Amino acid sequence: MSISSPNVSRVSRKPPVLTNPVRYPHGAPAPVRTKRAFMLLLLTLVLPGSAQLVAGNRKLGRLALRITFGVWIAIMLAAVVALLNRAILFSVATNPISSLLLVIALVVLALGWAFLFLNTLRIIRPALLAPGMGGIVSAVLVLLMVLTSGSVGYAAYLINASRNAITSIFSAGPDMAPVNGRYNFLLMGGDAGADRVGRRPDSIIVVSVDATSGQSVTISIPRNLQNAQFPADSPMHAVYPDGYNCGDNCIINFLYTEVTEKYANLYPGRADPGAAAMMDAASGTLGLKIQGYLLIDMSGFSKLIDALGGVKINAGGWVPITGAALDDAGYSHAPPEGWIAPGEQTLNGEQALWYARSRQWVLEYSRSERQQCIQQALLKQMDPATVLAKFESILNAGTQVMESDIPAAQLGSFVDLALKSKKHPLNRLTIGPPDFDINFSTTPDFDVIHARVKALIAGNSSAAVTTAPDAGAAPAAPAPGASAPATRAAAASAAESPAAQTPQVSEQYLQQLAEQGDDATLESLLANNGSCTPG
Repeated sequence: MSISSPNVSRVSRKPPVLTNPVRYPHGAPAPVRTKRAFMLLLLTLVLPGSAQLVAGNRKLGRLALRITFGVWIAIMLAAVVALLNRAILFSVATNPISSLLLVIALVVLALGWAFLFLNTLRIIRPALLAPGMGGIVSAVLVLLMVLTSGSVGYAAYLINASRNAITSIFSAGPDMAPVNGRYNFLLMGGDAGADRVGRRPDSIIVVSVDATSGQSVTISIPRNLQNAQFPADSPMHAVYPDGYNCGDNCIINFLYTEVTEKYANLYPGRADPGAAAMMDAASGTLGLKIQGYLLIDMSGFSKLIDALGGVKINAGGWVPITGAALDDAGYSHAPPEGWIAPGEQTLNGEQALWYARSRQWVLEYSRSERQQCIQQALLKQMDPATVLAKFESILNAGTQVMESDIPAAQLGSFVDLALKSKKHPLNRLTIGPPDFDINFSTTPDFDVIHARVKALIAGNSSAAVTTAPDAGAAPAAPAPGASAPATRAAAASAAESPAAQTPQVSEQYLQQLAEQGDDATLESLLANNGSCTPG
């Protein structure tokens, strides 16, 4: 009996069920084989691995299903984390190491999904399909592969491009810690044109952000500020112990070039000594500890604006697009090459660049106000949908025009703070008109500046319980040192609408005045061109 048992076992084993059309389609009619083909494609689309489990290699199918369920669990966990702590997800996406691992995982998933589709095509056996159906099924499979594996692969490409851009723009230094509950950054618009010696930051703005709520203030420092102060621990304090005080040759925007050319050795290990010195000057001038900087090359600024699809503003007055310089000093210019009109509009990159830098026939402070307005408008437009839609263009523009010492590993938490800041009004202060006397930048009282900055930040703290002012508004009451006439003039300008002030003004009229050299009339008509609000 023991000898015959194996034979009995072989005889009693059931033969395969060849009538199952899903696994054995040979005997099935043509319509059934066609339905089977599309069913297997659908299974690979919505549940990768299930087609192999029901009609192919079950071992491969079980492995693919485990991976599929693992990906679903990871997506659900990410959704939960996004609701509870969004900054963690941003940190994963922006951290150089974790983003590299994410790129590798996405590439593996894209290749694996593509392999499953090709394996599904083998299981379908196009030769068994009715004439013409094999080509249709193959075309549908290629389309599904592009939509699935192609999309996952493209996501990997974008994350890798983002990772490369972050590595190129931001530093690999240690994390920053908030100072008195805030992060303070220096934003500079540098201009290194062919007609200039070295790069000079014409736009100097400090952004102070509450580390918890994201509430922010901006403080604009005019480029012609004299006697900028250096903290006692700054290397430049030994060179200029009483401030950057050599007169007209020591306005603050000359400091960047001077340090780069003469005192770079005072900032050993710093990739950009000029930027480090500007941070020290802003710290001493405002009484804030500046922790990082972002420098935007204004020559490429227009590319960034165009990448975003333009910037929306509500301009208060006419702004000239200045003509070519007629002398080496740049004090005399040909008539404007165009004009930016008041009212609601979307500026392209070139228009936005001129809107931010033009100062012909107006005071320097009008330009500072317009720069702050452009900054607020960009922040308002940088919503996730816009960034995702323009992601690659923004990255390409950013790597060409930006440099920063902000730690790349901490960028995710700062992105989260930037999104939080959109929920709060952005208060601002200018170290000059309309917040100070017109001559204040050449004879600054730093005790007054420190008091104004301290009061502005105290009212913006997450711990402060105040009624939110209008976005972009400076402190309502002038502090000591502020000019009452300048404050009244600013109030009068704000009270009058552009239409009420100059209803008859047209581009042709302004151009005629410029060609006639009527500077006095132009100065009067353009006095309100610093007035601007985000669109």
